[in-house]
Amino acid sequence: MLNKVIKYSFAIVGGITGFTLTRTLFAIQRVEMVPYIETAIFCINALLGAFLFYLTGNSIIKWLLVFLDKIEDIIIKLTLYELAIGSIGLIIGLIVANLITLPIAKVDIIGVPLAIAANILFGCIGIGIAMGKRNEHILESLKNRNTSFTAVKDRSTCKVLDTSVIIDGRIIDICRSGFIEGELVVPSFVLEELRHIADSSDALKRNRGRRGLDVLNSIQKELGCPVRIEQLDLPEGSDVDSELLKTAKRLGGKVLTIDYNLNKVASLQEVPVLNINELANAVKPIALPGEEMTVQVIKDGKENGQGVGYLDDGTMIVVDGGRQFIGENVNVTVTSVLQTAAGRMIFAKPKFSLERVF
Repeated sequence: MLNKVIKYSFAIVGGITGFTLTRTLFAIQRVEMVPYIETAIFCINALLGAFLFYLTGNSIIKWLLVFLDKIEDIIIKLTLYELAIGSIGLIIGLIVANLITLPIAKVDIIGVPLAIAANILFGCIGIGIAMGKRNEHILESLKNRNTSFTAVKDRSTCKVLDTSVIIDGRIIDICRSGFIEGELVVPSFVLEELRHIADSSDALKRNRGRRGLDVLNSIQKELGCPVRIEQLDLPEGSDVDSELLKTAKRLGGKVLTIDYNLNKVASLQEVPVLNINELANAVKPIALPGEEMTVQVIKDGKENGQGVGYLDDGTMIVVDGGRQFIGENVNVTVTSVLQTAAGRMIFAKPKFSLERVF
């Protein structure tokens, strides 16, 4: 029943279209003929248009149903935010199209089709541009447009977390201490990588992935830090590190990591990086030459007669002549401090050996 109604509706539209086209052609050509012949031509063209539209009704209905199903699938997959952004883009595109086609629409015959085509074209362009910019949070930017300069500056100092720093876990203690300000951003592809690691068949990788997910959960729920999951798709053929740097550059934030190689690449691309390992080295106590301390020598050093010990913060102390004290606590005097990419190294000698020299 519905198909018949639609087909009859198409036939009526076809008849009106045939009648309108005939009238337009007669008006342009300024043809004068006998009234009954003119009426017959109008009727024939109207019937021809109705017949053509009636025949093509089934095909058009099938095409429309397929088209509507595709549109429905696309709309279902969109979030409410993306749907709102797409609607805004469509409205802007239609406004621009109508402004452009105001004089064109008055042209005979081709004016109306051109105006319709322009509306479709600019509407699609508006949707495409808006959806391409959906990750830039345009609505949020407009909403906060009247906020103070300080608030805008705080938003721009977001921290983009990579997989390594989440798994490492020290970010929890840093957040708890209050030294990290601003929003913590976790790209969705980083979260997907964590999930993939957590589902690994390797027990070590699986534990690391689960630890990372627990760390995120603790930061967000227990510490109450602002954490935002940035919905981003990882382009085919791209690696996580390069997309992470692009995300940080686009958001105007900083990358938070412990990956030494990522740190180097970010420096080349002029992306600000906060490396937790560098922070850990920076807050280690400074040992000055001549300072005395007690250290337990636990193993041999690389050079002959050297012994190696560690402070509570993990700083390595190389004791010259300390091999004979392995397993013992010995008082040492600092002779020099060496700062390396891996951390700080302290060189010392047993205190009594220096006393003998003097």
